[in-house]
This record gives sequence, structure tokens and C-alpha cells, in this order.
Amino acid sequence: MSRHRIERDSMGEIKVPAEALYGAQTQRAVENFPVSGLRMPRAFIRALGLIKAAAASANAELGHLDKSVAKAIRKAAEKVAAGEFDAHFPVDVFQTGSGTSSNMNANEVIAAVASEIAGTKVHPNDQVNMGQSSNDVIPTAIQVSACLSLHEALLPALAHLRETITRRSKELDKLVKTGRTHLMDAMPITFGQELSGWAAQIASAEARIEDGLKRLRRLPQGGTAVGTGINADRKFPKLFCEALSQAANFEFKPAKNFFEGISAQDHAVEMAGHLNALACALMKIANDLRWMNSGPLAGLGEIELPALQPGSSIMPGKVNPVIPEAVTMVCAQVMGHHTAITIAGQSGNFQLNVMLPLIAYDLIQSIELLAHAARLLADRAIAGFRVREDRIREALDRNPILITALNPLIGYEKGAAIAKRAYREGRPVLEVAREESGLAEEALKALLDPLLLTKGGIHGKPGGGGG
Repeated sequence: MSRHRIERDSMGEIKVPAEALYGAQTQRAVENFPVSGLRMPRAFIRALGLIKAAAASANAELGHLDKSVAKAIRKAAEKVAAGEFDAHFPVDVFQTGSGTSSNMNANEVIAAVASEIAGTKVHPNDQVNMGQSSNDVIPTAIQVSACLSLHEALLPALAHLRETITRRSKELDKLVKTGRTHLMDAMPITFGQELSGWAAQIASAEARIEDGLKRLRRLPQGGTAVGTGINADRKFPKLFCEALSQAANFEFKPAKNFFEGISAQDHAVEMAGHLNALACALMKIANDLRWMNSGPLAGLGEIELPALQPGSSIMPGKVNPVIPEAVTMVCAQVMGHHTAITIAGQSGNFQLNVMLPLIAYDLIQSIELLAHAARLLADRAIAGFRVREDRIREALDRNPILITALNPLIGYEKGAAIAKRAYREGRPVLEVAREESGLAEEALKALLDPLLLTKGGIHGKPGGGGG
């Protein structure tokens, strides 16, 4: 049988595993919430460690905490931030809505480690949690973990994806293909133009995230229980943010209004919205790749994605677009998280939101999933796909929609008749136009040049960019 020790808190005695660094309140949470087996994310535990270290520094500077004790707390908290004691954070995600259990988990682990470092008893509430409440620590941990994950993982991944798309866009800038609207043939477009749209989508996502970071980096730490700052020095928030910024290498500032930061989670909901928009963009790009890769014989067959693994357990030789498929599943998960975070975000009453752990888990997982998906899409799909120029050229030559370029010269009705005949007879539109338009073949070749048509403008009239 496992060995236990007896720990005590304000509710009395409880058995705790002998080897556990945590104490009574964490053990009560373990027993009270056997819900999912999901634990708070590494990024969140890291944030708790950074917060406790910064709080100890601020309280020591203000003269409220013995400097030797503060030093021991800082060292212990830094070890937590570095991941040395993740096994001692067993609390389920689905716990008390304030996240008090996770805050006390951090307080108890840090107090135990700090006690060994200092050679004297360090108290989890009175010293590790000095000038703090779960009600400002957990919202702050959500924002810190999200900011750092965005800054260190997602934004670099998006920059890499955008640069990869842009590089391929330039490589394929002169290669013309059939454009499509409603999944039907439309006017020509270059591969470069098509990919430039993808790159612009990612750039817009980056800009939205950067803008959301302006608000997410403003922390409610110092508001304590209800936003009034009870039991916290008035100078604490500024000193805390300075210490945290230095440790995290990312600038944090005190919130302009602690009541907003504790009672509401609007900044997290906003960022989840930006991640949802990014998921929409990645879903669009991934599905475009799947359609372009479809076939290779009975589909569009415009490109060949890198062959990464066998695609069927029964059909030999089948290769599937596995990376775009994985990305679309990530996007679906992020969209689901956005809905959950939205519901959780409106679940505050008066001075406290009470779905904080769920917001933390879903927001961080969304960021991490999108970061991994963006790099996979860049490196294992977009960077290495090959264009099947023979299929592209064949489809383009037979595209009756090219007749659109002649509208200014022959009118819509005449153009429609030519397009329908070309489609019905399976002939190139140039041949039918030569027979019915009254225009010379050389003029038609110039007017229906697919590459010229990708440049826009009015063709066939003076000053119109046509011929």
C-alpha cells in the first residue's frame, strides 16, 4: 500500500501521499474532482511559477517579506516554472471555478520546496500567497500563459507559414491556372496570386493577435479578492509587473481596472475570437490544398502534395493529403474551444468569473494546436507540393469562361453563346470565338492570353490594358 502522511488545513486532517510536495488543500481537490484526468497545461503551471516568483520579489522589495524567505520562494517558484515539479500538480481541469485549487497547489508545492531551501518553515498562504488571492492569481496566470505561448510559439509559427507561402507564391507567380468560384471554372489566376491570398490571411491573423496582446498583457494581479486590492500594498502591482516582465522577457503592465480583470474574461474571449478567425483561415488553406491535390486522375489534380505515408489499409498505392486533414481537425477543435471560452467568459457573477480553469485549458490548447499545425502545413505540405503543369494547361485551354475578356467587344449575350457552344462541343474557346466573334485570330490570341487576363483591367479597348 502507498505510504501517507497526515496534513492539516482549516477543515481538519487529511491523508496525503508521503512523497507528494503538495498539501491538504491540493489533496482535497484531487479527491473532490475525479472528472476528466486532464491536468492544467504546462504553460499555465509555468505562469503560476513566474507569478509566485515575481510576487515574492515585489513583497520583499516593499519590506513585507523577509528577504531570505523571499529568495527561497523565488528559487522554488522558478523550479516550478521550469517544469521540475509538474508531477506534483495533479488537480483536474474541471475543479472549482475560481481555480483556487490550482493556486493552492502552487502555493503548497512552492512552500515545501522553499522550506527545504531556506531551512525553515515557509507558509503557503501567509508567505507564498502574500498580497494575492486565487481571484487575481488565476486570471493573471491565464493572461501570462496565453501571452507567452502566443509570443514564443504561435506568432513565430505564423511568420514561418507566411514566409513559406510567400516564397512559393513568388516561385509560381507566372504559372496560370483556372480560377474557381462556387467550385466552378472562372477567370484565370496565377498560382502566385492564389497563394498571395493565403499569405495575406495569415498576415491579417498575426495583426489581430498582436492587437489583442495589447490588452491581454495588462494584468489584474494586485486586485486580490474582489478588485479592491485588500491585503496588497498599493505599490505591489507595478513592482510585480516589473519583476515578471524581466523574468519572462515579455512586457506586462498592471490592468487599468482590476474589477474588469477579475470579474470578466473579455480579453481571453477576444483572443479566442482571433484564434477562431485564424482557424477559419487555416481551414480554408488546408481545404484548398485538398481540392487542388484531389485525384490524381478523377479529381482536379492540379498539384501533388508530398507523399508522407500509405493512405489505405486495403487500396495499394493510395496516398492521402494527411497534413491538410490533420490541420482541419485542429481548426475544428479550436472552433469548439472558442464556443466553450465564449460560454465560460459570460459566466461571471458580480466580482468573479467562475469558469477560469476551463478558459485557461482551452485557450492554451488552442494556441499550442495552431502553432504546431501552422508549422506542419508550412513544412510538410506547402513547401514541397509540385504543380502538375500538364493538367493545369489542359484545363485552362478548354475553359469557356475565358470569353469574359471579350465582353467589352462582343457583349455578354454573344459571349455566353460562344462559351456554351465551346463547352457543349468540348472545344477550346479560341476556336469557337474565331468562328463566331468576327475577330481575327491574332487579336483573339492576344485578348484570350491567360497570363494577360490575370492582370485585370478592360481588354480590347484603348487604354484598357488589353490588346
